[in-house]
Amino acid sequence: MENFDGISALSTELNAKKKGSGLSIFTHEFFDQSVTWADIAWLKSITSLPVVVKGVLTAEDAEHAISAGVAAIIVSNHGARQLDGVSSTIMALSEVVRQVGGRVEVYVDGGVRTGTDILKALALGARAVFLGRPVLYALAVSGEQGVRDILTMLAKELKLAMQLSGQTDVNDLSKDLVVHESRIARL
Repeated sequence: MENFDGISALSTELNAKKKGSGLSIFTHEFFDQSVTWADIAWLKSITSLPVVVKGVLTAEDAEHAISAGVAAIIVSNHGARQLDGVSSTIMALSEVVRQVGGRVEVYVDGGVRTGTDILKALALGARAVFLGRPVLYALAVSGEQGVRDILTMLAKELKLAMQLSGQTDVNDLSKDLVVHESRIARL
C-alpha cells in the first residue's frame, strides 16, 4: 500500500482547487502549454537523435511538423484520453499520409487491437504501428510471456488477414483494401 502514500493529500489539494476534474487539473499542470512548433528546432539543436513528433491528426499539423524538420510523424490521439471526441487514428491516417507524400515516415499509434487493424493501417500508408493497451493488458495478466503471446497472436492475425485478402507482401498493400462504411452505403 506504500504506492498510495500521500494520495489523500493530493486528493485534498485537487479538491481545494475545484477548477475542473482531477484529470483536467493534472493535465493542465503536467503538460507545458507554451510548447510550439518552433521548439522542435531547439530540441534538434541539443541532440543528434532523430526527432519524431507524436499526436498529429491533420494535414496542417503534418506540414508544420515537416517544416520544423522532424524525422517522422506518429499519427496518434493519445488513446483519445486528452480530448474527448477527437478523430480516431485510422480516420486521420490517410489525410496525414497524403500530406506527407513520402517526405518522412508516418507511424500510427492508437486503436490497434487486431491483426486486421495492423493490415488497415499499413494499407493506408503507415510504415509501422505502435501498440499500447494490448501489450499493457498482456503484461498485466501474464508478464513477459503475455507480451510474447499477444505479439505472436497479432502476427498470426496479420498473416491470416493478408492471406484472406490475397496479399503476400506488406510493402505492396494498397489503400483499396480498406473500404470506409460511407462507401458501402452508396453501393
